[in-house]
Amino acid sequence: MEKFYKIFQKNFFPHRKGEYRGSLPLITISREMGSGGKSTANLIASQLGKPWKVYDHELIDKIAKDKVLEEELISSIDPKRLPLADIVTTKTFGKRFAHLSGYQRHLIKVMTLVGLKGYSIILGRGGNFLFPHMLNVRMICQLDQRIIWQMTYEHISRPEAIKRIEESDKERRDFVESLFNHNHCKAYHYDLVIRTGSDITIEDATNIIIDLAKRKFKI
Repeated sequence: MEKFYKIFQKNFFPHRKGEYRGSLPLITISREMGSGGKSTANLIASQLGKPWKVYDHELIDKIAKDKVLEEELISSIDPKRLPLADIVTTKTFGKRFAHLSGYQRHLIKVMTLVGLKGYSIILGRGGNFLFPHMLNVRMICQLDQRIIWQMTYEHISRPEAIKRIEESDKERRDFVESLFNHNHCKAYHYDLVIRTGSDITIEDATNIIIDLAKRKFKI
C-alpha cells in the first residue's frame, strides 16, 4: 500500500513548487444550470483537440451501466495505473466506501477510471472531490441571467425555466452531499470560480480555463 501511495503522490499531486508532474491532465467543472458549463467544457475540448474528451453525467452514467463501454475505457488506460483506482477511492471515502450503494460505488469507479485516463474534462458529479489536485473549476451565474438563458436556449417559459433551475440546484446539491459529504457551492473546493454573464462570456471562461490548464499541466 505504501508503494502504491507513493506512485499516487507522484502522478496526482503537483510538485511543491507548483510544477505539474505526470502525463494525466484532468479538468473538472462544477456548474449551475444555465451558467454555460457544458458549452464551456465542449469548447475547451474542441480547442485543446484530441485526445481531450468531455465526460458529462449522461456519458458517465451510460458507461456505468454498459459493461462494453466500461471495458473500452479500461483498455485505454495504462495497466500500470489501474491499481491507483483503489487508492483514489480509499483516500476519498475511507471505510465509508463499503457502505455506499452498489450504483454509487460503480459510478465512482467509472469517474476514477476517467481521471486515470487523463486528458479528460469531467462535468459535474463531484469530480473535484475525487481529484482535488487537478484543475477544478466552478461556474456560476446570476439567477436572472440563468433564467433568461434557459428560456432562450431551451425554448421554455419563465415559470418552467425557474422550476428546472430549482430542481437542478437541489438534485446537484443532494447528490454531492450524499456521496462526498461536502457542499459543492463552497468556493474553497475549487481553483477557480467563474461567474458568467454580460461581463464574462462562455468564450472568456473557455480562454481562462485553457490558459490555466496550459500553465498547470505544461501542455
